[in-house]
Order: sequence, then C-alpha cells, then structure tokens
Amino acid sequence: MASNDEQQCSIAVLDDYQGISIPHFDKLDRTVFSVTTFRDTLSPWGHPDTPQHVKEALVHRLEPFQVICTMRERTPFPKALIARLPNLRLLLTTGLRNASLDLPALSAASIPVAGTTDSATAARTRAGSSPPGAANSTSTTEHAAALILAAARNLARDDLAVKSGLWQTGLAVGLAGKTLGVVGLGRLGAATARTMHLAFGMRIAAWSPNLTQETADRRAVEMGLPVEIPGVVPPERTFRAVDRAALFAASDVVSVHLVLSERSRGLVAADDLGRMKKTAILVNTSRGPLVEEADLLDVLKKGRIRAAALDVFALEPLPFDSEWRTTKWGQEGRSHVVLTPHMGYVEQDTLDAWYAQQVENIRRWHAGQPLINPLT
Repeated sequence: MASNDEQQCSIAVLDDYQGISIPHFDKLDRTVFSVTTFRDTLSPWGHPDTPQHVKEALVHRLEPFQVICTMRERTPFPKALIARLPNLRLLLTTGLRNASLDLPALSAASIPVAGTTDSATAARTRAGSSPPGAANSTSTTEHAAALILAAARNLARDDLAVKSGLWQTGLAVGLAGKTLGVVGLGRLGAATARTMHLAFGMRIAAWSPNLTQETADRRAVEMGLPVEIPGVVPPERTFRAVDRAALFAASDVVSVHLVLSERSRGLVAADDLGRMKKTAILVNTSRGPLVEEADLLDVLKKGRIRAAALDVFALEPLPFDSEWRTTKWGQEGRSHVVLTPHMGYVEQDTLDAWYAQQVENIRRWHAGQPLINPLT
C-alpha cells in the first residue's frame, strides 16, 4: 500500500516498444502519480553476456521507482536486482506466469506482485471466434501458422526479390498431406496442430517427455476434432503420439511448443536437428532457449535443413551484431531463415487489456484494496 504523504507515487512502465501503455497510464491522476515510460530494453540482468556496466545502468534506471510495471520476461527481476531497489513497493507483470521474476525474493522483501489475464482473447473464445480451449493462444497460434507459411512459401525472400527488381528466385513447398511434428501438445501446440490440420490437411505427429497416445487423443477431442481421421484406411489417429527420434526424422515441419524450465532448456539439440530431413522446416514461437542456439546455427549455416522460422531467441532484443542479423541466410548453401521480433502475443487488444489491468491494480494498491490476479 502506498504511503499517505503528499509525495507523488513514482511509476515506471518498462519495455513498451510501441507506446501502447501511454493512453492507459494517462488516466491516472497526475497529482498523485508520476509515470515514466521506457520504450527500450536494457540487456537482461541474468544473461551471461550482459556486461556489468549494463547491469548498473538498469539499477540506475529502476532505483527511483516505487511501482514498476513490466512486460513478461522482457526485463528479468532476479534476487540480486531486487536487493538493489530499495524504493520498490509494487511490481506488476503482464500474464499470470513470469519465469523471469524471483517471486520468493519479492515475497521476502514484502513486495506484492500481480499479473494480468488475457481478457481480450478469452472474450473472442466465448464469442465463438476462437477454437475450443484456445483462450490466450489465438495470437501465438496465428503467428506460428504465419511463420510456417512464410518459410514454406518463401514469402520474405520473394517480397525482397520483387522489390529488388527480380522475379521468381526459388520454389515453394506444399503442405497438404505433409507431416507437422509438434514438440509439446499443450494448449498452444494443440491449437497450432488443429489449425494446420484443418486448414492445410497436414498430418499431425506429437512428442513431449510424458506424452501418451491417450493424452494425444484427449487433446484432439478438446480441440473439437475426432480421435481418428475420417475416411482414412487403415485408421490413423488425428494427433499421433510418436517417439522423439521419429518425430524429428519424419516431420516436414517441426514446431516447438513447450514451457521453458530448467528441464526443457536446450531440449532440442544437435541430435534432434541432425535427424531432420534436408527439406524440413523448424519453427519456434515459444522460447528461444528451448532450442540449443549454437547447434541450430551450425545446422543452418551448413544448409542441413530447408529453413528455420523464429520468433524467439536466447537474448532479446537481438544484439545488432547477432549472427541471426548478420549472416547472409539463403546464400552460399546456407538455409533460409525467417525472423520476427517476438510478435506471437503482440496484438493491440491483448496489450490494451493488460495495461488497463495494471492501471486498475495501481489504483487498488494505492487505495489499500486487494489486487487483481495476485502472484505473491
């Protein structure tokens, strides 16, 4: 709860690249609240490549503020950083899960933390414009499908070719009847599988460490699909649970949909990538560290698969000198690469809903009322 003195409550809104938060925070009483919006990101505190002077710059930036509103996983808050923010009284994040926050350290420091729900997407689901079970997943599912199509149909390359005065420079790949291998058949993986199966006739294979065929069948039903593909002889499961080696060896597209944890970090590595077809495409819209970056770079530089389409990276934003930015992909035998800047969840409606909830929580905290979506 804020103090009752006359000093303004200082608020920092972090990592708002597009400035979407500004009209929401402008609704706060500026005689009571002082708001500073940061539209850039300093390198993550916990990343091994972050130099000490950048860490100090982050501390200097954040130290004055009583309330910090952060975008999920753009700026980590480990124990060492929290200890250097003596003025911090309230931390708000987007989403209901933020692995980059040290919640025990925040709780020990008596700093309340609250998140936000994706009410905009949930509303679309209730209205019937999203598939069953897809609340919070529509945006990322659409982006995953877009990246698969971009890599298969050469969209980025052909767009550049036409604008450069060229014409047809390569061949596209059809998806009908091809196999989509889904690494992780949770809410996002199942929604992506449903989309690609219904829209493009792709066959679906799935693997995760504990996935069984029974679970895969249940996911199909949750997505409004039959357990078996109608009219196929011999019968074939709509979502086929396969072993890890078979998924990477047989899939024409591999799409990663796992939650990042210490167990899943670096899960997709050289052995898996080495099993992929030379014509295959790897897509990652989940978290960069799920795929061992050095191994993926090696495979792509040697042209061992057709393409990769990536929305997430080990370090975000990508440094200007990152190999992802500077390598001449698609040339001299290298694989094609499509890159987007972690846009899987970045929709106007979603971010508006998140920032509106953060403003509401600031008002509640200042008035001594219970927070919405408390995390500590």
